[in-house]
Amino acid sequence: MGIIIGRKRELQQLRRLQRTNRSEFLAVYGRRRVGKTYLIKEVFQNDFAFSHTGLAPVSESETDVKYTLKDQLQHFKRSLQMYGYKGGKCPSSWLEAFYMLEDLLAQREQTERMVIFIDELPWMDTPRSKLLQAIDAFWNSWCNGRNVLLIVCGSAASWMLDNVINQRGGLYGRVTADMKLSPFTLAETEKYFEMLDVQMSRYDIAQAYMALGGIPYYLNFWQTDMSLAQNIDYMFFAQNAKLRGEFDRLFKSLFAHPEHFVQIVRLLGKRRGGYSRADISEKTGMESGTGLSKTLEALEVSDFIQCYSPFGESKRDKLYRLVDPYCLFYLNFIDNKTIADNSYWQNNLLTPSINSWRGIAFEELCLLHIPQIKHALGIDGVTATASNWVLRGSESQEGAQIDLVIDRADNVVNLCELKFYADEYLLTKDDDRKIRHRISAMQEQLNRRQSLRVTLVTSFGLSNGMYSGVYTNVVTLDNLFI
Repeated sequence: MGIIIGRKRELQQLRRLQRTNRSEFLAVYGRRRVGKTYLIKEVFQNDFAFSHTGLAPVSESETDVKYTLKDQLQHFKRSLQMYGYKGGKCPSSWLEAFYMLEDLLAQREQTERMVIFIDELPWMDTPRSKLLQAIDAFWNSWCNGRNVLLIVCGSAASWMLDNVINQRGGLYGRVTADMKLSPFTLAETEKYFEMLDVQMSRYDIAQAYMALGGIPYYLNFWQTDMSLAQNIDYMFFAQNAKLRGEFDRLFKSLFAHPEHFVQIVRLLGKRRGGYSRADISEKTGMESGTGLSKTLEALEVSDFIQCYSPFGESKRDKLYRLVDPYCLFYLNFIDNKTIADNSYWQNNLLTPSINSWRGIAFEELCLLHIPQIKHALGIDGVTATASNWVLRGSESQEGAQIDLVIDRADNVVNLCELKFYADEYLLTKDDDRKIRHRISAMQEQLNRRQSLRVTLVTSFGLSNGMYSGVYTNVVTLDNLFI
C-alpha cells in the first residue's frame, strides 16, 4: 500500500468492511479532488472484481462535455471487457449493463471477498437513465447474500446523499455503510508536503493552506524547487496556470445546474460574516423555497460553505458563509480580474491588498480548525459552538466585532482575537483600548452564569509588554498543527 495521509477513521472502517464475510454496500462521498478514489484504490490495491468510473461532464480543458446514456453505457461495456467480459454487444440500458456484470462476476470462482468499485456514480446518471433502479436490482438479485463489498463513490455529495444514502425509494435501506472524506487539516497538509519532499516552514504552510485548502490534488502541484510566492504564481498567475480555470470546472463537475451554486458562492465571497437565507434569495433572485434549500445544503455538505448562528442571536437567525480557501482566494484575486503579471504574487508580497488577504484568510483558517483551538484550550470534551459577533455602531456607541466566539457548555465564553503576524504579536495602547471595549460590549451579552476568557490566536505567540495581560489564553500556529 502507498502512503496514506490521515484518514485514520476511514481506514479503520474500510478494513472492517474488508474483513467481514457478509454483503456490504458502502457509499463514499466528498467534494472533488479530496482523494476518495486514491484512498479506495490504495486500500484495496486495485484488486477489484470489477471497477468502473463514469464519464466526467467537464474536461480539463474547461469545455463542457454532454455525454448521453449511450456514451455512458459504451464506456461501461469497455470496463466490462477490461475485466474479461467476452460479449460484443453494447447494453441498451443500465439494467442490461448490470445483467452483463452479473454474468461476468458469476464466471469467477468466489474463494475470497469480492470487491466491486463504481466511481463517480452521479456522472453516470444521465436524464431518464434509470440507473438507480438498475443498481437496486443488481444489489438485491446478485450482491446481497454473497461475500461481496459493493463500493459506490461520488464527488457530487448532495446527489449521493439524496439518491443513495438517504434515498427513500428503491435504494432505501440498501446502503450498509457510508463515508464522507473531508479536506486535509493543517497537520495532514504538513505530512502531505513531507511526503512530496517539500521543505517549508509552518508559517508558509499556513499561507499555502489559505490559498489551496487541504485538497490533495491542488497540493500535488507544488514545485519543490520554488518558494511559496513562486508556487502561487505558478498555480494561479503564470501563463497556463494550473488552477486558474479550476473554479468553473469544479462546479460544473459537481452540480447539474452549476450557475445557481456559483452565483451563491460569489455572493458569499463578498462578506466575511455571510448572509441570511432571505438575503441570499433577495440578492440572487432565487426563490426562497425547496430549490434554494437544496442548493445551500449541497454547498454545505460539499464543504464550500458553513451555516451558523451569530453569538447572542436565535438559532433561527442563521447565516451562511463561504469557508473554502480555494474559492475565497480565487474570488479575491482571479475572478473578473485582468492581472497580466505572471509574477504577480512575487511582485506584490508586501502590498496592502495581500497583507489584508493574509489577515482575513487566517481568520477563515482558524474557523476550519476549531477542534485544534479547543484542544489547545484544554476543552476537547466540552460541547461548544463557534461563531462571530458584531455590534453595530451608533451615534452614542462605538461598534465592535469579534472574529471568533467559542460559547461553551461549561458557562465559559472565549472571546478570540485572530492575528496573523510574521513575529510575536505586540499589543499597543490602541489595541488594548479596542479589546477592552469589546470585552465591555460582550459582557453585556452574557448571562449571570457565564464568564469571559479573552484569547489570542496568532502565529508565533504574544510579546510580553505593558498591555499583554489582557489575554487569558494564547494559542499559536503550532497548536493548529495537531
